[in-house]
Formats: sequence, C-alpha cells, structure tokens
Amino acid sequence: MTDRNQFLNEDPWRVFRIMSEFVEGFETMSRVGWAVSVFGSARTPRSDPYYDKARKLGRMLAKRGFAIVTGGGPGIMEAANRGAHDVKGTSVGLNIMLPQEQRANPYVDVRMDFHYFFARLMMFVKYACSFVCFPGGYGTLHEFFNSMSLIQTHKAQRFPVILIGNEYWQGLVEWMRHELLKCPTAKIDLEDLELFTVTDNLDRAVGIIEKARQSKRARLARLARRGARGPHGPTGEGTVMGQRATVYGREDNNGPVAQAPKAKGAGKKR
Repeated sequence: MTDRNQFLNEDPWRVFRIMSEFVEGFETMSRVGWAVSVFGSARTPRSDPYYDKARKLGRMLAKRGFAIVTGGGPGIMEAANRGAHDVKGTSVGLNIMLPQEQRANPYVDVRMDFHYFFARLMMFVKYACSFVCFPGGYGTLHEFFNSMSLIQTHKAQRFPVILIGNEYWQGLVEWMRHELLKCPTAKIDLEDLELFTVTDNLDRAVGIIEKARQSKRARLARLARRGARGPHGPTGEGTVMGQRATVYGREDNNGPVAQAPKAKGAGKKR
C-alpha cells in the first residue's frame, strides 16, 4: 500500500469526509424550510395499508407547506416522498450508502447521499420540526429513541414525535410502561411517556404538527422582539435547548393513557 492510499484509510482523512457531509448537508437542508421527517420500514410493500397511509400523510403535510424528509429509500420512505410529489410539494431523500446498495426512490426532488449514519441523523433532527414514525425495524427504532434521548435531556427543544399504528406500537409502549417504570429502580420518569403520541388518526397527527409549528413561530417572534438568545440559542448539536415545552399528549386503543403511580425516586433532579 502506498503512503497516499494508507492516508486515505486512516482517521485524519475520514475527518475531512465527515466534514464534507456536514457542510453539504447544512447548505442543502437550510433551504428546505419547515419540514417533517418520516421514518418507517424499507420493506413495506406498496400493497400494505401503511404504504397508503404514509402516502396520504405526505400529501396532507405537503399541502400545508411542509417539506417531507425521508431516508430516500423504498417502502414507507417512498410512500411519504410520493405523497409530497403528488401535490408538487418538496420531497427530500437523505439516502444512506449501504453494502446492499439501497436504491433511492423515484419521488425525491432533493437528494443527498451519506456514508455516515450519524451525519444523516443530524440532518433529520436539525431540520425537521416533527418526527413521524410508521411501523419499522431497527432503523426506525433508532430514530425514535434518539429523539426521545434528545428531548428528555433537553439537548433538543420539545418537538412532536408521532408513532402511526396503535396495534404495531402497543407492545413497545406497554413494555416501556411496565418495565422502564418498574419500582424500585425506574429507568425513566412517568412524564417521559408523554414525549410522544401514538395514533392511527392522520388528521390528529397533522393537527399536532401544525400546532407545534404555530407555537414555534410565536416563540421565535417573541425572541426576535426581545433580541434574545441566551439559553434558548443554538447548541453544539444545532438543536435548541432551554425550556420544557408543552405536552402534546398520547393515545392508545383505549384512549388517553392512565397515569400510573410514579416510581420511587422519579421526578428528582439528575
């Protein structure tokens, strides 16, 4: 191996590659405007009812001026991009280069290709005002729990995270409720189960997203009038931290989730 080839396979060179993905991502995504990141399984066939739901949601949000941002692949990602494309909305695909060569779907207007998952995930978080997760696998769960960690720790200001599919997500929510809140060593607080919404109702999902946009617009206007930044300014992650935002609520097949007893030690400052 020549000295040049050895350098290209060492960490200093990777730093430049990482930087290039962030620079290109920031430059491209900063022009997208209000956006919603939609996640879900690439294995979802076009005959699946959730494909139709994701496509319909893409149309509904695009009509309201939201850009639709997905991982750019097939399945749920294709459906959401296709919905935005149907109504000539902004359809963004952040494709990841994988060994099995995930193909980009044909309904993407703004496309970027990433080598690094973490750089791609940053774009989903930094430039979306809401997350919507349809049924999916490890990738979807990663994006869901990453959003929970950022909101719980206040590294990101509260934004709506909506799980579409009561039947699909119910088992996970029940496990979180019974295992993560189990006494005497609860792993989360009761209020952490209110950081996301589970629903099958697309009108409800769109309503939550629109309400959050209006709230953020009002907050930004207040800050602009005061010329304030302070604790509400951008963090090193490009997200926003400071105050805990309002609760958007959550529902399951039986309606609003009952308030379980708070675990011993829950709610204390950490």
